[in-house]
Amino acid sequence: MTLFKYVMNKIKESTFFKFFKKKTVNKIVVGVVFFIFIFFSMITSLMPQKYELQIGQTAPIDLRAPRDIENQIETNRLIEKAIGAVEPREKVDPMIQIDINKKIEKFFTNAYEVRQNEDRTNEEKLASLKEKNDISLSDEELTLVLLAPEKQIKGIESYVYEIITRFMSTGIKKEDLENEKEEITNYFKGLKDFSKEIRLLGNKIVNTSIQANRFLDVERTQQKREEAKNSVEKVILKKGSIIVSEGEIITKDQFQLLKDAGMTKQQGKKDFSLHFGVAILVLIGQGLLVAYMYVYHKNLITSVSKLYLILIIFVSVYLVSKTTYVISPYIAPVAGAAMLVGILLDTRLAIAVNLIMTVLLTLSSGNNIGFFIVALLGGTIGACSVTYTHQRSNIFLSGLIVSFSNMMVIVGLGLTNHYELSKIVADAFYGILNGVFCAILTIGSLPLWESAFQILTPLRLLEFSNPNQPVLKKLLVEAPGTYHHSIIVGNLSEPAADAIGANGLLARVSAYYHDIGKLKRPYLFKENQLTSDNPHDKLIASVSAMIITSHVKDGKEIGKQYKLPQEIINVIEQHHGNTLVKYFYHKAMNEDSVEEIKEEDYRYKGRRPQSKEAAIVMLADSVEAAVRSMPEPNSEKIKNLIDKIVGDKLSDGQLDECDITLRDLEKIKTSFQTVLMGIFHERIEYPEINTKKVEVEE
Repeated sequence: MTLFKYVMNKIKESTFFKFFKKKTVNKIVVGVVFFIFIFFSMITSLMPQKYELQIGQTAPIDLRAPRDIENQIETNRLIEKAIGAVEPREKVDPMIQIDINKKIEKFFTNAYEVRQNEDRTNEEKLASLKEKNDISLSDEELTLVLLAPEKQIKGIESYVYEIITRFMSTGIKKEDLENEKEEITNYFKGLKDFSKEIRLLGNKIVNTSIQANRFLDVERTQQKREEAKNSVEKVILKKGSIIVSEGEIITKDQFQLLKDAGMTKQQGKKDFSLHFGVAILVLIGQGLLVAYMYVYHKNLITSVSKLYLILIIFVSVYLVSKTTYVISPYIAPVAGAAMLVGILLDTRLAIAVNLIMTVLLTLSSGNNIGFFIVALLGGTIGACSVTYTHQRSNIFLSGLIVSFSNMMVIVGLGLTNHYELSKIVADAFYGILNGVFCAILTIGSLPLWESAFQILTPLRLLEFSNPNQPVLKKLLVEAPGTYHHSIIVGNLSEPAADAIGANGLLARVSAYYHDIGKLKRPYLFKENQLTSDNPHDKLIASVSAMIITSHVKDGKEIGKQYKLPQEIINVIEQHHGNTLVKYFYHKAMNEDSVEEIKEEDYRYKGRRPQSKEAAIVMLADSVEAAVRSMPEPNSEKIKNLIDKIVGDKLSDGQLDECDITLRDLEKIKTSFQTVLMGIFHERIEYPEINTKKVEVEE
């Protein structure tokens, strides 16, 4: 045992242990664990079942598409067909024709100038024309240009321009150039108005000048091909469509489809979109839940244990729901999580948890809208029905309410969608079982959550209010006066707490235990003294004050010994605050003592009330004790006394550290007076009865 303690101490002292004790680290761990569990759970649900398949193998069953899948092979075939149907686009370069016309025009202009020069001989003219011959004409042809009638030359020139325009304006492909030249030659042969030599000259000028000016327009052709490609609709294989029928031989294309769908154990195409999409959905759900708690329940964000509680409940019920979903969607106990969170923490938080869980389960199970509606409504009703539950039997009643809700919603959906009667009855039966299952799950696991996470639920508070609790039985036997005083303080505290919106049950149960510290020395407290002999008469004031004030510290120790909830121990510690024990302080002031009397020595050493419940128990404790010692109490006296006690506590600063208002104090005082008047009501004085026998006249 010593070795075990030594090892545990070493672990606690380690840097690793200290690191993971930090709140921030724990919050990060909760977030990461939540994400990992829900993410992989959803992935396993949405990922298709894998088979050991090969090309040429016979399909063992009908292999259906687990989701909408693009048949890329067929889509590519259609794309290739569409691209092949696109005719290449061509373009005509107009500058080639312009340049040719300019060259021919320049030649003829020069020829006319040479012809008109009378000062030169024909040989000189030929030589001059030959120097500027850009058309590659022979000497004979150049001589013909110089000597032929000008009318013939000008006529053939006009035909040259016309023919070039006619043939080149629509464009000439390189491969068609020779054919075009032959056609031009035939065209010139048909010109009967010119001599053969002139026709040959014109033909020579045109055929040596024309060029291919129609080319492939690569950019436009590519654009048209892209347009054709984009116009092809993807071939989509719808979810549930048969890829390969049972007994059919798996082809290469079908095998590729199965790989793309992730249905083969061979390494296929990774479905990154599925993983990324699921991650986004889980993060959104987790973020919404955290944001809701941050806005409406900041105390939960700061409590690591509560965060772990929410995590465990959420993940546990989520996984159980995933398992039972196989039987029927309507038996998944989503409402169980809502009921547990509603009882243990808060109803509004339970509704938020139910909404997030329902959405995530719906997404991971094929987007079943019927399940979504039933789970959302059933969980919401379950969360609301367990609010202020004070008996475990009420939880079972809440389960029956959920069952009825499920049944009605399922029947309504079935009739709306014209389902078969047998299906409606079967689903309704599962809906009824769902509510019962949720109630059993909640009742069975509730004590585990309460004890493991120290959650003080109304049910647990009622268990601590049972007079058979060991410490209460001991108080009744050993300090009966204190016990009865505590019961009355509890009766005062509960309605006062309810009046200001505090936890009335917590105030009442805390009042039952607030004076258990008196069990150490019960007969040193006035209410437990059966005779008029008071031990404090024989003690000095300082000792008496120490005994009286020590019951707070003793109460804390006893509370821990009996494993009382921390909330009740807090009230035990705070129900006197640091109030002055006035009786013994004044007694000390009147005693003959050489020692200096310090006021702090006669004050309680507890904390001032930190909660409304602790403040109410403090006031109820003082009021009950004061009214009990009041001679002939009546309404006016009780009211004045309550006002004085509350005023004294307020002026002494005992209520400075709790969020209680003056309006709350007025409601508390009114509540105290109402209860005390019910206890100390005026009684009718009965006349004395003459017991002598009275003769009755006949």
